[in-house]
Amino acid sequence: MEQITIKRVNITGIKKLQEIGISTFFEAFSEVNTEQNMSNYLENSFSEQKLKSELNNSDSQFYFALVNGNVVGYLKINFGEAQNEKMDNALEIERIYVLKTFHGKGVAQSLYQKAIDIAYEIRVENIWLGVWEQNYRALRFYEKNGFTAFGKHSFWLGNDEQTDLLMKKELTNTNELKVS
Repeated sequence: MEQITIKRVNITGIKKLQEIGISTFFEAFSEVNTEQNMSNYLENSFSEQKLKSELNNSDSQFYFALVNGNVVGYLKINFGEAQNEKMDNALEIERIYVLKTFHGKGVAQSLYQKAIDIAYEIRVENIWLGVWEQNYRALRFYEKNGFTAFGKHSFWLGNDEQTDLLMKKELTNTNELKVS
């Protein structure tokens, strides 16, 4: 496997962020959702205006995963007020998405490790996320990485109300710290 590079996204990367966001979300969910709901969600969630607002929010960060200089996935994390559910002393992984051709090649794990590294760096006690209850691949990934379910919340995809499982992991184990 080629080397995976993780790079912070700034405003100059907005077009690539929009492209990878739309591509990976469409790959992940288009087969199990209506065309109209997908179209509405992609148009609203990955508009240039929305992404610009998120990139300019000091409580949110985006990271690209690159292989051979090509963006193959991305991570979005939130702190403080940017979190979708307000949790004290926590970091939210809002998104880890990877192109299907790179599934199983360590890209998602590298993005996840970046989130863990930042969580330890800023000294939060918990890392948490919401994942669609029918996204079995993602559920297995997070369970494998030590997350446990603690609740649920609604996620709207167009006019379809879906249920996300809320999962968290306490950060007391220093074994996950990456040794450089």
